[in-house]
Amino acid sequence: MSNHDRWMVSYADFVTLLFAFFVVMYAMSSVNEGKYKALSNSIVDAFSKNDQQGGVIDPIQTGTPPTVFQPIPLDNPTTVEVEKRRELSEEILKERRNLGQVSDQFKEVLTPFIDDKLVSVKRNDYWIELEMNSEMLFLSGEAELSKKAIPVLKKISEVISALPNAVNVEGHTDNVPIDNIKFRSNWDLSSARATSVVHELIKDGINPVRLSAIGYGEFHPVGDNKVEDGRFKNRRVVLVLMSQAFARYGANDEERAKLLNLAPTGAEAGTPVSKSGNK
Repeated sequence: MSNHDRWMVSYADFVTLLFAFFVVMYAMSSVNEGKYKALSNSIVDAFSKNDQQGGVIDPIQTGTPPTVFQPIPLDNPTTVEVEKRRELSEEILKERRNLGQVSDQFKEVLTPFIDDKLVSVKRNDYWIELEMNSEMLFLSGEAELSKKAIPVLKKISEVISALPNAVNVEGHTDNVPIDNIKFRSNWDLSSARATSVVHELIKDGINPVRLSAIGYGEFHPVGDNKVEDGRFKNRRVVLVLMSQAFARYGANDEERAKLLNLAPTGAEAGTPVSKSGNK
Protein backbone atom coordinates (compact mmCIF):
# COMPACT_ATOMS: atom_id res chain seq x y z
CA MET A 1 0.00 0.00 0.00
CA SER A 2 1.64 3.30 -1.16
CA ASN A 3 2.09 6.28 1.19
CA HIS A 4 0.98 9.47 -0.55
CA ASP A 5 1.99 11.81 2.37
CA ARG A 6 5.84 11.47 2.13
CA TRP A 7 6.12 14.79 0.36
CA MET A 8 5.11 16.55 3.53
CA VAL A 9 8.39 15.55 5.23
CA SER A 10 10.48 17.22 2.57
CA TYR A 11 8.22 20.23 2.54
CA ALA A 12 8.50 20.61 6.30
CA ASP A 13 12.30 20.48 6.12
CA PHE A 14 12.30 23.16 3.41
CA VAL A 15 10.02 25.45 5.43
CA THR A 16 12.26 24.99 8.48
CA LEU A 17 15.43 25.97 6.54
CA LEU A 18 13.65 28.94 5.01
CA PHE A 19 12.60 30.11 8.47
CA ALA A 20 16.15 29.81 9.76
CA PHE A 21 17.44 31.82 6.78
CA PHE A 22 15.05 34.69 7.44
CA VAL A 23 15.94 34.70 11.14
CA VAL A 24 19.65 35.04 10.28
CA MET A 25 18.93 37.80 7.78
CA TYR A 26 16.90 39.68 10.32
CA ALA A 27 19.59 39.34 12.93
CA MET A 28 22.16 40.74 10.52
CA SER A 29 20.00 43.69 9.66
CA SER A 30 19.72 44.68 13.33
CA VAL A 31 23.20 46.27 13.91
CA ASN A 32 24.18 47.54 17.32
CA GLU A 33 25.43 50.99 16.45
CA GLY A 34 27.40 51.39 19.65
CA LYS A 35 29.33 48.15 19.19
CA TYR A 36 30.02 49.00 15.51
CA LYS A 37 31.55 52.33 16.42
CA ALA A 38 33.68 50.75 19.14
CA LEU A 39 34.98 48.14 16.71
CA SER A 40 35.68 50.77 14.06
CA ASN A 41 37.62 53.02 16.47
CA SER A 42 39.69 50.08 17.70
CA ILE A 43 40.74 49.22 14.17
CA VAL A 44 41.64 52.84 13.39
CA ASP A 45 43.73 53.14 16.59
CA ALA A 46 45.57 49.90 15.86
CA PHE A 47 46.72 51.08 12.43
CA SER A 48 47.41 54.74 13.17
CA LYS A 49 48.62 54.77 16.77
CA ASN A 50 51.64 57.10 17.31
CA ASP A 51 54.52 56.55 19.65
CA GLN A 52 55.41 58.92 22.43
CA GLN A 53 57.69 61.06 20.18
CA GLY A 54 54.88 61.59 17.72
CA GLY A 55 56.29 59.29 15.03
CA VAL A 56 54.58 56.38 13.42
CA ILE A 57 55.39 53.03 15.06
CA ASP A 58 57.48 50.90 12.72
CA PRO A 59 56.12 47.50 11.88
CA ILE A 60 57.75 44.51 13.60
CA GLN A 61 60.78 43.40 11.59
CA THR A 62 61.09 39.74 10.71
CA GLY A 63 64.09 37.93 9.28
CA THR A 64 67.44 39.63 8.47
CA PRO A 65 67.23 43.45 8.40
CA PRO A 66 67.93 44.87 4.96
CA THR A 67 71.40 46.34 4.36
CA VAL A 68 71.46 50.11 4.21
CA PHE A 69 74.00 51.58 1.75
CA GLN A 70 75.31 55.04 2.48
CA PRO A 71 75.78 57.22 -0.60
CA ILE A 72 79.43 57.81 -1.62
CA PRO A 73 80.22 61.50 -2.01
CA LEU A 74 81.74 62.17 -5.44
CA ASP A 75 83.89 65.09 -6.55
CA ASN A 76 81.80 67.67 -8.27
CA PRO A 77 84.24 70.25 -9.61
CA THR A 78 82.85 73.53 -10.77
CA THR A 79 82.92 74.52 -14.40
CA VAL A 80 85.76 76.95 -13.67
CA GLU A 81 87.90 74.18 -12.10
CA VAL A 82 87.28 71.83 -15.00
CA GLU A 83 88.20 74.54 -17.48
CA LYS A 84 91.37 75.40 -15.56
CA ARG A 85 92.47 71.74 -15.49
CA ARG A 86 91.87 71.49 -19.22
CA GLU A 87 93.95 74.59 -19.89
CA LEU A 88 96.81 73.31 -17.71
CA SER A 89 96.74 69.94 -19.46
CA GLU A 90 96.97 71.73 -22.79
CA GLU A 91 99.95 73.74 -21.50
CA ILE A 92 101.76 70.55 -20.49
CA LEU A 93 101.05 68.94 -23.86
CA LYS A 94 102.24 72.08 -25.63
CA GLU A 95 105.44 71.98 -23.58
CA ARG A 96 106.05 68.37 -24.62
CA ARG A 97 105.58 69.24 -28.28
CA ASN A 98 108.03 72.13 -27.96
CA LEU A 99 110.64 69.84 -26.39
CA GLY A 100 110.15 67.39 -29.25
CA GLN A 101 110.86 70.13 -31.79
CA VAL A 102 113.97 71.26 -29.90
CA SER A 103 115.22 67.67 -29.76
CA ASP A 104 114.90 67.42 -33.54
CA GLN A 105 116.81 70.69 -33.96
CA PHE A 106 119.64 69.41 -31.77
CA LYS A 107 119.92 66.25 -33.85
CA GLU A 108 119.98 68.29 -37.05
CA VAL A 109 122.70 70.79 -36.09
CA LEU A 110 124.86 68.21 -34.28
CA THR A 111 124.60 65.37 -36.81
CA PRO A 112 128.39 65.07 -37.49
CA PHE A 113 129.18 64.79 -33.76
CA ILE A 114 126.33 62.34 -33.21
CA ASP A 115 127.66 60.19 -36.05
CA ASP A 116 131.11 60.20 -34.40
CA LYS A 117 129.47 59.18 -31.08
CA LEU A 118 130.79 62.27 -29.36
CA VAL A 119 127.29 63.66 -28.74
CA SER A 120 123.97 61.96 -28.01
CA VAL A 121 120.49 63.44 -27.68
CA LYS A 122 117.94 61.85 -25.36
CA ARG A 123 114.40 63.13 -25.14
CA ASN A 124 112.00 62.79 -22.21
CA ASP A 125 108.50 64.24 -21.84
CA TYR A 126 109.88 66.82 -19.40
CA TRP A 127 113.50 67.38 -20.39
CA ILE A 128 116.11 66.88 -23.11
CA GLU A 129 119.56 65.49 -22.36
CA LEU A 130 122.40 66.56 -24.61
CA GLU A 131 125.38 64.42 -23.63
CA MET A 132 128.83 65.56 -24.83
CA ASN A 133 132.00 63.57 -24.31
CA SER A 134 134.68 65.45 -22.41
CA GLU A 135 137.31 64.48 -24.99
CA MET A 136 135.53 66.80 -27.42
CA LEU A 137 135.42 69.70 -24.95
CA PHE A 138 138.55 69.50 -22.75
CA LEU A 139 142.10 68.27 -22.64
CA SER A 140 142.81 65.46 -20.20
CA GLY A 141 142.64 66.67 -16.58
CA GLU A 142 141.76 70.22 -17.64
CA ALA A 143 138.65 72.36 -17.21
CA GLU A 144 139.44 74.98 -19.85
CA LEU A 145 137.45 74.49 -23.06
CA SER A 146 139.38 73.42 -26.13
CA LYS A 147 139.11 75.39 -29.38
CA LYS A 148 137.07 72.65 -31.09
CA ALA A 149 134.45 72.89 -28.31
CA ILE A 150 133.54 76.51 -29.09
CA PRO A 151 131.69 75.88 -32.42
CA VAL A 152 129.70 73.01 -30.86
CA LEU A 153 128.51 75.12 -27.93
CA LYS A 154 127.68 77.98 -30.31
CA LYS A 155 125.35 75.70 -32.29
CA ILE A 156 123.71 74.62 -29.05
CA SER A 157 123.25 78.25 -27.98
CA GLU A 158 121.55 79.07 -31.28
CA VAL A 159 118.92 76.40 -30.60
CA ILE A 160 118.19 77.28 -26.97
CA SER A 161 118.59 81.08 -27.10
CA ALA A 162 114.95 81.75 -27.98
CA LEU A 163 113.57 79.42 -25.29
CA PRO A 164 112.63 80.31 -21.70
CA ASN A 165 113.54 76.89 -20.27
CA ALA A 166 116.10 76.38 -17.51
CA VAL A 167 119.35 74.67 -18.52
CA ASN A 168 121.37 72.47 -16.16
CA VAL A 169 124.99 71.78 -17.10
CA GLU A 170 126.21 68.62 -15.36
CA GLY A 171 129.89 67.63 -15.18
CA HIS A 172 130.93 63.95 -14.81
CA THR A 173 134.31 62.19 -14.58
CA ASP A 174 135.63 58.65 -14.43
CA ASN A 175 136.82 57.18 -11.13
CA VAL A 176 140.53 57.74 -11.67
CA PRO A 177 141.62 59.97 -8.75
CA ILE A 178 142.95 63.43 -9.48
CA ASP A 179 144.96 65.46 -7.00
CA ASN A 180 146.94 68.40 -8.23
CA ILE A 181 147.36 72.12 -7.68
CA LYS A 182 144.19 72.99 -9.62
CA PHE A 183 141.83 70.23 -8.50
CA ARG A 184 141.75 68.38 -5.22
CA SER A 185 139.29 65.72 -6.46
CA ASN A 186 136.97 64.72 -9.27
CA TRP A 187 134.29 66.84 -7.59
CA ASP A 188 136.35 69.95 -8.31
CA LEU A 189 137.15 68.88 -11.86
CA SER A 190 133.53 68.05 -12.78
CA SER A 191 132.24 71.29 -11.24
CA ALA A 192 134.90 73.37 -12.99
CA ARG A 193 134.10 71.78 -16.37
CA ALA A 194 130.37 72.42 -15.94
CA THR A 195 131.13 76.03 -14.98
CA SER A 196 133.33 76.52 -18.06
CA VAL A 197 130.47 75.40 -20.31
CA VAL A 198 128.07 77.74 -18.47
CA HIS A 199 130.41 80.72 -19.03
CA GLU A 200 130.66 79.92 -22.73
CA LEU A 201 126.88 79.76 -23.06
CA ILE A 202 126.64 83.15 -21.37
CA LYS A 203 129.14 84.54 -23.92
CA ASP A 204 126.84 83.22 -26.64
CA GLY A 205 123.93 85.25 -25.26
CA ILE A 206 122.15 82.79 -22.96
CA ASN A 207 120.60 84.51 -19.93
CA PRO A 208 122.60 83.41 -16.84
CA VAL A 209 119.36 83.24 -14.86
CA ARG A 210 118.50 80.10 -16.83
CA LEU A 211 121.78 78.32 -16.15
CA SER A 212 123.04 76.02 -13.40
CA ALA A 213 126.45 74.37 -13.05
CA ILE A 214 126.46 70.99 -11.31
CA GLY A 215 129.41 68.72 -10.50
CA TYR A 216 128.72 65.00 -9.99
CA GLY A 217 132.29 63.73 -9.94
CA GLU A 218 132.59 59.99 -10.68
CA PHE A 219 129.43 59.01 -8.82
CA HIS A 220 126.99 58.69 -11.74
CA PRO A 221 128.80 56.47 -14.26
CA VAL A 222 127.15 55.31 -17.48
CA GLY A 223 129.95 52.86 -18.32
CA ASP A 224 132.21 50.37 -16.56
CA ASN A 225 135.11 52.21 -14.95
CA LYS A 226 137.18 49.00 -15.00
CA VAL A 227 137.75 49.30 -18.75
CA GLU A 228 138.99 52.22 -20.85
CA ASP A 229 135.87 52.31 -23.03
CA GLY A 230 133.70 52.66 -19.95
CA ARG A 231 135.87 55.41 -18.50
CA PHE A 232 135.71 57.20 -21.85
CA LYS A 233 131.92 57.23 -21.66
CA ASN A 234 131.92 58.44 -18.07
CA ARG A 235 134.01 61.52 -18.84
CA ARG A 236 131.21 63.73 -20.10
CA VAL A 237 129.23 66.94 -19.77
CA VAL A 238 125.45 66.70 -19.91
CA LEU A 239 123.35 69.69 -20.87
CA VAL A 240 119.77 69.25 -19.65
CA LEU A 241 117.08 71.49 -21.11
CA MET A 242 114.30 71.39 -18.54
CA SER A 243 110.58 71.52 -19.11
CA GLN A 244 109.02 74.50 -17.38
CA ALA A 245 107.11 71.94 -15.28
CA PHE A 246 110.47 70.86 -13.73
CA ALA A 247 109.45 67.19 -13.80
CA ARG A 248 113.09 66.13 -13.48
CA TYR A 249 112.98 67.25 -9.84
CA GLY A 250 110.20 64.80 -8.98
CA ALA A 251 107.09 66.98 -9.14
CA ASN A 252 103.80 65.16 -9.50
CA ASP A 253 101.17 66.12 -12.09
CA GLU A 254 99.44 68.63 -9.81
CA GLU A 255 102.72 70.29 -8.87
CA ARG A 256 103.79 70.41 -12.52
CA ALA A 257 100.54 72.18 -13.36
CA LYS A 258 101.16 74.76 -10.64
CA LEU A 259 104.77 75.28 -11.70
CA LEU A 260 103.67 76.14 -15.21
CA ASN A 261 101.97 79.22 -13.78
CA LEU A 262 104.54 80.29 -11.18
CA ALA A 263 104.91 83.98 -10.45
CA PRO A 264 108.43 85.34 -11.04
CA THR A 265 110.83 84.10 -8.36
CA GLY A 266 114.03 85.70 -7.09
CA ALA A 267 116.03 83.79 -9.69
CA GLU A 268 113.76 84.86 -12.54
CA ALA A 269 113.94 88.45 -11.33
CA GLY A 270 117.70 88.53 -11.84
CA THR A 271 119.47 86.39 -9.23
CA PRO A 272 121.86 83.90 -10.93
CA VAL A 273 121.41 80.25 -10.05
CA SER A 274 124.59 78.25 -9.51
CA LYS A 275 124.99 74.79 -8.01
CA SER A 276 127.99 72.66 -7.34
CA GLY A 277 128.00 69.12 -6.04
CA ASN A 278 125.49 66.33 -5.76
CA LYS A 279 123.34 65.48 -2.82
